[in-house]
Amino acid sequence: MELGRGIILLATENNPQTQLFVSYIHEKLQRDLYIVPPEVPEGAVDLMKEEGGSRTIVLLDIDHLEEAVMQAWQAQYQHQPEWVLTAFNMKDEEHAARLLSLMPLKGVFYRNDNLEMICKGIHRLLAGDYWLSRSLMTRLIDFYRRQQINCYRPACGITQRELEIIGLLGSGASNTEIAELLFVSEHTVKSHLYNIFRKIKVNNRMQAVNWARQNLGPPPPQALRRCDRASSSH
Repeated sequence: MELGRGIILLATENNPQTQLFVSYIHEKLQRDLYIVPPEVPEGAVDLMKEEGGSRTIVLLDIDHLEEAVMQAWQAQYQHQPEWVLTAFNMKDEEHAARLLSLMPLKGVFYRNDNLEMICKGIHRLLAGDYWLSRSLMTRLIDFYRRQQINCYRPACGITQRELEIIGLLGSGASNTEIAELLFVSEHTVKSHLYNIFRKIKVNNRMQAVNWARQNLGPPPPQALRRCDRASSSH
């Protein structure tokens, strides 16, 4: 299998065990593997620029990444088409399926994977393939099928207006933009958000967006059209 150009980034803590892993991967694959601090995705961006935009396999060590840090990596990914996001040190398939519903991962490595298996997976990712088990892919397909069937049905007592606001959240709109799009006050938007968070038992906007992706599917078309009109008017 022919490999394209590419480097490997491991977002984790730098320690002697990590250095041994890096040395092994470099020896087996003859590819550069860089360790970057898990909380600083900007460092990964700088490294990628130095490599001239080649494919970059990003191994996110789940043992060392908090939810907010995962969100930061995902935000950076939106602007880095060469990145291949993968999860490293996953506990089990249930854990992997949950994360796959929130992030566009192309590969998953588990804690009990041996070094030979990890090398094989990275090799496939460098060649442009996915590294997901058949059972995990089946679960992911079933998840998206359920999303299509249940797409934006009222759930948890959420009103149609609240569903629309969740859709606008998912498109990245601010409270001010949502208020302008729906012709309501910003105070009204905040009140709706308070009610939404209470009903679905979340604490912030990102958690609400993730809940919607898991339970409701993609944002409603009318929300996306409104956001497009808002963007074109600025």
